[in-house]
Amino acid sequence: MDKHRSKYLANEDGYYGDFGGAFIPELLQHNIDELKANWEQIIESDSFQKEYVKLLKDYVGRPSPLYFSQRLSDKYNAQIYLKREDLNHTGSHKVNNTIGQVLIAKQLGKSRIIAETGAGQHGVATATICALMGLECVVYMGATDIARQAPNVARMKMLGAEVRAAESGNKTLKDATNEAIRDWINHPTDTFYVIGSVVGPHPYPDMVAQLQSVISKEIKEQMSQLPNYVVACVGGGSNAAGAFYHFLDNEEVELVAVEAAGMGVETAETAASIAQGNVGFIHGSKTLLMQDEDGQITEPYSISAGLDYPGIGPLHANLYTQKRATVMNATDEEALQAAFELTQLEGIIPALESAHALAALPKLALKPTDVVVVNLSGRGDKDMETYIAKMNS
Repeated sequence: MDKHRSKYLANEDGYYGDFGGAFIPELLQHNIDELKANWEQIIESDSFQKEYVKLLKDYVGRPSPLYFSQRLSDKYNAQIYLKREDLNHTGSHKVNNTIGQVLIAKQLGKSRIIAETGAGQHGVATATICALMGLECVVYMGATDIARQAPNVARMKMLGAEVRAAESGNKTLKDATNEAIRDWINHPTDTFYVIGSVVGPHPYPDMVAQLQSVISKEIKEQMSQLPNYVVACVGGGSNAAGAFYHFLDNEEVELVAVEAAGMGVETAETAASIAQGNVGFIHGSKTLLMQDEDGQITEPYSISAGLDYPGIGPLHANLYTQKRATVMNATDEEALQAAFELTQLEGIIPALESAHALAALPKLALKPTDVVVVNLSGRGDKDMETYIAKMNS
């Protein structure tokens, strides 16, 4: 992998400034120690690189295009480009990470793969690569998300994965992650947990960020100049980590992370964990998350299942506190408006997650000379039921 190590990335103990680490139960220690001892050596090996790069090219379809959006540019009086991760096989950026992690799992001799998913895109990507490589796959998904993301549930099952419903809490991404961790504790020998975002205990945030960094690497190769802005939505933050990675030390590039405000950051119905959160611990990592006065995690809300998470990856918590990234937010309604705008101006239906990033455009003080890259992290097929309801309202 690329040996670029920004001052904004994790140190050898897995800390991004004050955030990160591995706060895990003793029963998970062996699993994490095994991964920490091997993952970097594996991904830097010639055999891994050869297979990984070949799969990204021939199976995923990389490099994904960097598309100049003429009509969107005309509307906002700037030069707006879309990094078309929606054109990847499986329909989002998630596959960049799942290919890498499943290859690592095979190198470690694991025969069973588990994953968590919110919107279903990570679950579909994991199930796809498990089908390709002949591995057992179990995907945990909140019961609420199973109901609102039925097309992706059907895809996972068709690919041969078992989809297990998380019935606790808000029945969304946080709860699916809890169930996946319990499974991993109970199956320490043959099972590998493919985490879908830059969350969880070290080394997961660093590993996922490196695997997703192909996004920013390509953007730099595809542009003749540095952009003024790179914009991405953030839930846990893997697509944003990938889009920002190779620009971290280019301080002249403004990194814009867009959270899901839900019904508004001033309400209890939100998933804006930076805007609403404070320092705490979730899923083995110290970060910023939404919690009450007693430290109990607050249930998040967003129309977008992939952003419905009460915390933020430690990389993004550090970028915010170090003032390296600008954090904005978009409400459900603003995201829906942005989705319909892109669809009707460019003929591209975005995922609801990506629509949150697009919703930042009218909030930026753009000049005609400004070059803006929006990471279009996924396509909107999975969200058609929500879009249809909006059209019928």
